[in-house]
Amino acid sequence: MDLLRFLTAGSVDDGKSTLIGRLLYDSKNILIDQLDAIERSSKNRKDGTVDLALLTDGLRAEREQGITIDVAYKYFSTPKRKFIIADTPGHIQYTRNMVTGASNADLIIILVDARNGVVEQTRRHSLIASLLNIPHVVVAINKMDLLNYDQAAYNHIVEDYKKVAEVLKLNNVSYVPISALVGDNIVDASTKMDWYQGPILLDYLENVEVKSSVNLTNARFPVQYVIRPQTEDLHDYRGYAGKIESGIYKKGDQVVVYPSGVEATIEKIELGGKEVEEAFAPQSVVLHLDQDVDISRGDSIVKKDDSLKVGQDIDAIVCWMDEKPLTVGQKYFLQHGSKVVPAMVKEIKYKLDVNQLEKITEVSKADLNEVVEVKLKTASPLAYDAYSEIRESGGAILVDQTSFVTVGAALLQ
Repeated sequence: MDLLRFLTAGSVDDGKSTLIGRLLYDSKNILIDQLDAIERSSKNRKDGTVDLALLTDGLRAEREQGITIDVAYKYFSTPKRKFIIADTPGHIQYTRNMVTGASNADLIIILVDARNGVVEQTRRHSLIASLLNIPHVVVAINKMDLLNYDQAAYNHIVEDYKKVAEVLKLNNVSYVPISALVGDNIVDASTKMDWYQGPILLDYLENVEVKSSVNLTNARFPVQYVIRPQTEDLHDYRGYAGKIESGIYKKGDQVVVYPSGVEATIEKIELGGKEVEEAFAPQSVVLHLDQDVDISRGDSIVKKDDSLKVGQDIDAIVCWMDEKPLTVGQKYFLQHGSKVVPAMVKEIKYKLDVNQLEKITEVSKADLNEVVEVKLKTASPLAYDAYSEIRESGGAILVDQTSFVTVGAALLQ
């Protein structure tokens, strides 16, 4: 049975947590004690209904304010597929939390309140989905029950969002009219929207074609640890331990060590303490090369015919996550896998305008939750891929050099 990772996104009060609660409730994925707990928590609701949003909004502040603050992960399954759901915040203040939840997603459900249509947060979250190359987008037009299931309102929102999708070059966009509160078109087809002929939400999630999240084409092995026991029994032992991020490695493969560019041959592969002929992502292994090469933690071992980019001047799209603005000349640690290098912001090329979905040049800073493209200068050469080509080796983070707090998510170009 395969696995689908997806997240919900959208503006505040669009019904993200309620949608997940409804999916879990109607697909019989709630334990009895969980249901009893949320029924007790919902006893003061005037209409007497169960507040399904409480299944994901577990923080006290979330329940008091009725909003999602942090990313909540839920797991459920049907006879066809397993699912991991990330319920992400809708408030602009917590956009950075949404970026975290979206980083590993195969699909994003963008909720739109049928009464409000496409708003700023809809565009912002769509922009992030575009930047992160999320393969599938479902636009769930929620609260149709509040508009008496009006087809014209649904059609108007679909036309508005198509313009956004065209500008952002979003692929595989689907539209579903729903009511998360009532349960229309979530797990069961609605009897009140016979004008909608498409799949209901759960059917779509069960059957959408998702490529394997494991890339077996491009071989990438970032070294996490150099094993050199120097004991009598293992006097000449030198192994390079790490997790294969992507691709397949075989004994006898010609490889290049980056960023130095030194060539070697794989002499031996150890998996679980035993020698094997080949290994593949996402296995953790120890590689042995046919010659002693100067390799450190953070270096990458790559097949000879599959090169990486190497440089110190690096373009990156940055989703800024810190209260203190990003400005030219500031210095950070750039963490790329297990490699950490000092880096300086050399230039801010442009900022992305969320409302107009245009690039704004001549920008002096980036504030919290803004998206900019910058040029970074690293203290030593970095070996990487463009994020748009290989996610595994194209993502990085910027870390404050004083507090060691993550201040930006970087998509290397």
